[in-house]
Amino acid sequence: MFNTIILTGGTNGLGRLAARSLARPGVRLVLVARDASKAAALCSELSAAQPDGRYDYVIADFSRLETVAAAGVEISRRFPRIDVLINNAGIHAFSQRVTPDGFSEMVSTNYLAPWLLTAHLRQALIAAGGARVVTVASQASRAVRQLDPLGDLRDTKPFSRRGSSTVYAKTKLMNIMFSAKLARCLAGTGVAANCLDPGFNVTGLGRELPGAGMLERALTFLKIGDPGRGAAIIVRLATQPEFQHVSGGYFSRDGLRLPVPAAGNERSQAELWDATERLLVPFDRTLAMRAGRAAVNVEDACLEAMQGLLLGFHNIGQRLPAGNAERAAIERLLDQGDAVIAECVNRRAD
Repeated sequence: MFNTIILTGGTNGLGRLAARSLARPGVRLVLVARDASKAAALCSELSAAQPDGRYDYVIADFSRLETVAAAGVEISRRFPRIDVLINNAGIHAFSQRVTPDGFSEMVSTNYLAPWLLTAHLRQALIAAGGARVVTVASQASRAVRQLDPLGDLRDTKPFSRRGSSTVYAKTKLMNIMFSAKLARCLAGTGVAANCLDPGFNVTGLGRELPGAGMLERALTFLKIGDPGRGAAIIVRLATQPEFQHVSGGYFSRDGLRLPVPAAGNERSQAELWDATERLLVPFDRTLAMRAGRAAVNVEDACLEAMQGLLLGFHNIGQRLPAGNAERAAIERLLDQGDAVIAECVNRRAD
């Protein structure tokens, strides 16, 4: 049996280095990537280097949350047991770009997309028994003194290159808060959730800056910002026995525990989780991590059952040709079901 590892952002930088280290016998590595040609090329490279593994990819654009939800549905259908999910994809944009969904591109790519993908894969992670969720954060988060969960999630104001660091830092703090809250949400399921700071790395994260390529080559020559160390802690958290039963931690690239920044306290984590959940309702048919807790009462159980039915109808509808009367009826049913679920979630949040 192959261990299934889902890796986002695996075609560049730290993710690419991590992918090479994860390519081992008995591992099925599934890349979640935006560029199909890059993903296919990397799969071929990994297959040639380690033919005893299995390599595949699923396409998603983290600036378009509908594609992330679709990828989550596809992955959970194809791989009902997932051993490791690595939320690695991230960007540092030096000017504001607003996604088609109306979010800042950095907020969507760095935080909302991995939250949504993890939600869709929750049941597959639990089914594996002893699964792990690893999220790449950053010590840049220390610069954040206060977080306004709903306001910062919706903030699309323009910013300068210097101002971009503040937005980036907030998304990385959100990653840490998400991971800590997720660990509590999944307590007792056997799934461990941890996050990490990969340290300063020469990986092309700041490739939008003028002269970034030249700076990267110079730093590489001087052996400053070795990305291998950042990739190594990703792989350790994902595979090493020492972290099998550790959950809720934030680790340095040396494997040492780091304190969660004060702005990311438990109360703020709960507020951020609830705000995120409400924003993502339109993109998540399963609502698998509703309100940060598993279904433990009758209302939860009914909602979960309804979500399962809707997902089943969704899969049936996708197999019917466009314009088909039965598919149209299913789509109307899905819309009505989504509206009922959204109303229930919003009523709880109020």
